Amino acid sequence: MLNRRVILNIIGMSVILESVFMLFPVLVSVIYDEPDLMVNLKTFGITLIAGLVIWLSGQKNSREIGRKDAYFIVPVVWIVFAAFGALPYYLGHYVSTYTDAFFEAISGFTTTGASIMTDIEVLPHGILFWRSLTHLIGGMGILIMFIAILPFLGVGGMQLFHVESVGLQTNKLRPRVRETARMLWVLYISLVALETLFLVAGRMPLFDALCHSFGTIATGGFSTKNASIGAYSSYIQYVVLVFMILAGINFTLLLQFIRGRFNKPLHNPELRFYLMILGGAGLIITLFLVVFQHLPPSRAFREGFFQVTSIVTCTGFSTADYMQWTHHAWFFIFLLMFVGGSSGSTAGGIKVGRHLMFLNNLKVQYQRLLHPRAVINVRIGDESVTPELMSRTFAFFVLYIFTFAAGSLILVLNGLDTTSAMGAAATTMGGIGPGLGSVGPASNFAALSVTGKWVLSALMLLGRLELFAVLILFTRTFWKNQ
Repeated sequence: MLNRRVILNIIGMSVILESVFMLFPVLVSVIYDEPDLMVNLKTFGITLIAGLVIWLSGQKNSREIGRKDAYFIVPVVWIVFAAFGALPYYLGHYVSTYTDAFFEAISGFTTTGASIMTDIEVLPHGILFWRSLTHLIGGMGILIMFIAILPFLGVGGMQLFHVESVGLQTNKLRPRVRETARMLWVLYISLVALETLFLVAGRMPLFDALCHSFGTIATGGFSTKNASIGAYSSYIQYVVLVFMILAGINFTLLLQFIRGRFNKPLHNPELRFYLMILGGAGLIITLFLVVFQHLPPSRAFREGFFQVTSIVTCTGFSTADYMQWTHHAWFFIFLLMFVGGSSGSTAGGIKVGRHLMFLNNLKVQYQRLLHPRAVINVRIGDESVTPELMSRTFAFFVLYIFTFAAGSLILVLNGLDTTSAMGAAATTMGGIGPGLGSVGPASNFAALSVTGKWVLSALMLLGRLELFAVLILFTRTFWKNQ
């Protein structure tokens, strides 16, 4: 049975933690002396009080988290974070409905970057900072951050860590979950700080540099400018490009590289495949822009590689409206929405590792047809892929495509044209941001119906938690004997 008290205890602590983060926008509002100060203070107070009430109602528990508890807690914490994170937008009347506020919040926490804001530059600095801060909080995972704190409170976090960190190879770091979470967050914050320094060196204001660094390393995509990264210089665009590439790499490999262990990262099959996709797709888009759009090679190279990297790493920043490009280019970009970054990165999507596994399995099947008596296993580098993992990967592919198709169909039935519906479903599931058609990089999601916005909010959560962690709650087996 679900341990209701421990569930309330952890959810309450997570809400209290969220209220602490809400103090940062308060500080920003004070610094810039803007009218959103009272809104941010009110939001902080409401969230803190609600968190304390939930936390106190879960006291006197066994403090043992079971697997079922973890599967229930993970999606609920993300939803609760978005529910309270929507308050600054709603209470400050920066959006017209709570639906819009929730959409903006869940998009931030899931690092999707899809927005309903029609004019970002009129927002006060405190709201802009909160908007970008939701990326920072959600990028490495709300619960991975929370796991680093749980042991101090006497609550074990192993189950939560395994549910939240799908695809993360924790055994290659350290056996202790708390230490692993700490190391990941140190690397995460270090990359944010480093990018901020490079952006400031390019004469980007410190505030903008922080917000864009949050969005880059978390692969989120919220910008402080309506034109996104296109509002800045070529130098800024290249800096963001480099850090998007880094954010799409498995963080365990980045840690090994920093420690001077170059051999494993350089020979990692997933990393090489990831870089091959970026390089190949970037050159293809560059060629399209030169041939069909008649852009100068230097500009075509910059815009092509930036947009490809932004889509593959699921960041969602833009330097150009790719819907104005030739249909060859934007259709190719649509296909890239199903790639995703590396396993163990902050990027969303299907993930490069799964694609590599799937392609290697196809190769093995052909080899088995030619040599029916040979024992040939699917391998990724030096490691064999177990039949169980291969089966789970195939199931994920099928479920991902089915969910995408179902989401697209609902949006079409809700009045959206087919191109926009497919683009919206693909980009929200992949945690990318801009889609196609009426939800492309030069537009936003404000015109969607209430139903459409809630459907896309659900797709954001499903994509961020890689489907199984959410859909398991809707099975009869999960609730059996509850």
